[in-house]
Amino acid sequence: MAFLYIAEFSKFGTIKAPTSSGWGDSAPIAAVPPVAEQKLAIGVGSVPSAAFNAETKMVRLHADDICSIEFGSAPEATTDNMRMAAGQTEYFGVSPGQKIAVITNT
Repeated sequence: MAFLYIAEFSKFGTIKAPTSSGWGDSAPIAAVPPVAEQKLAIGVGSVPSAAFNAETKMVRLHADDICSIEFGSAPEATTDNMRMAAGQTEYFGVSPGQKIAVITNT
C-alpha cells in the first residue's frame, strides 16, 4: 500500500550555505522536530487529512506513489489537481486548520 507522509512545521530556521567566495548566503529550512505528523493511504478515492495543528505554517509531503493533492478547509482531491510523482518530496506553506486530500493518479 502506498502512503502520503505529512510532517507539519511551525518554525523556520536558516543555515549559512557555502558560496564560491566563502560562507554568507542563507537557505530557508524547516526547524525540527515537526509539531505533528500524519500518514494517509493513497487510493482510488479522495482521502482527507486531519486539520493541521494550530501552529503549523509549512508541511513536508512525501509520496510513495503517483498521486494528486488538494489543500483547503474541506478538500476533495481529483486526478486534475496538483500531481506528485512516486518518491517525490515537496514543501508547502499552509494555514493552521487547513487539510490536504490525496488520491491516486497515473
